[in-house]
Amino acid sequence: MADDFGYLNARVRARRASLLKENFFQEALDLPFPDFLRLLSESVYGGELAGGGLSEVDRAIARTQERLLSDLPRLVSGEAREAVRLLLLRQDLHNLQALLRAKATGRPFEEVPLLPGTLREELWRQAYEAQDAAGVAQVLSLPGHPLARALREALRETQDLARAEALLAKRFFEGVVKGAKALEEPVLRDYLALEVDAENLRTAFKLQGSGVPPEQVFIRGGRFLDRVGFARLLEGDYAVLDELSGTPLAGLSGVREATELERRLRCLLLKEARRGSADPLGAGLVLAYVKEREWEAMRLRLLARRAYYGLPRAQVEEEVVCP
Repeated sequence: MADDFGYLNARVRARRASLLKENFFQEALDLPFPDFLRLLSESVYGGELAGGGLSEVDRAIARTQERLLSDLPRLVSGEAREAVRLLLLRQDLHNLQALLRAKATGRPFEEVPLLPGTLREELWRQAYEAQDAAGVAQVLSLPGHPLARALREALRETQDLARAEALLAKRFFEGVVKGAKALEEPVLRDYLALEVDAENLRTAFKLQGSGVPPEQVFIRGGRFLDRVGFARLLEGDYAVLDELSGTPLAGLSGVREATELERRLRCLLLKEARRGSADPLGAGLVLAYVKEREWEAMRLRLLARRAYYGLPRAQVEEEVVCP
């Protein structure tokens, strides 16, 4: 087993070749569901596609993504393994947040958009079936996952879902950023710091006008948004976004809605992650690959729903295209 990125990056380069090309998504935007299924069956996802329904498409996406991503930490050892693990832990946070929202709104587990992380689908299903959020934390504690402790600490302070999510993200990211600083991986460190900025922006929009003290939910370790700017945005001062010109977050100027913020952040973070592909001897190539797979899965799920329900192209096009 290698303790550097030479071997792992060779494997990742081979797997990147199976990423779907842009013309796949452009074609899929206009297809009825049977034709979408045919197109998907001819891709890397075809081997897992069993059946002709929307749930079968979701299952094929999840299983293919897990096959192509979940083994990455096992291909290396030492600091290289820890770097990859940090990336997949970020996916676990996304999964936990999505699962908590699904439980709160009554969405079935099958509709939770899980990403491949360090935990298997079976454990997330057990977490979903737990009686409450405290029960979710208990399930996550079985494999000793750091999110279990973070969730328990958040729940001790509040039962409000939006605030609990912010506290959960705060504890998670501050631990991950600390871990990244201990590694000699500047591309990964800088990217995760940008993720902190993104999470602070999401939190400020989500909790705007709530009266929550900024210091309670602000995540330390970002690159471009300090606590003063965060506090201003929490109070509704959107000029903070205009002041991010000259940074990777410059494209957020003019945003006023949380949905638009999320769409632009998604594209900005993908662009920054892809810069890592020029890092052949470090964690950057894996970073680019993990985020590209995440973006691919999201686009496929949205396009499958457009085709299945016969939605107009314009209704989803903006969500599946990054300029």
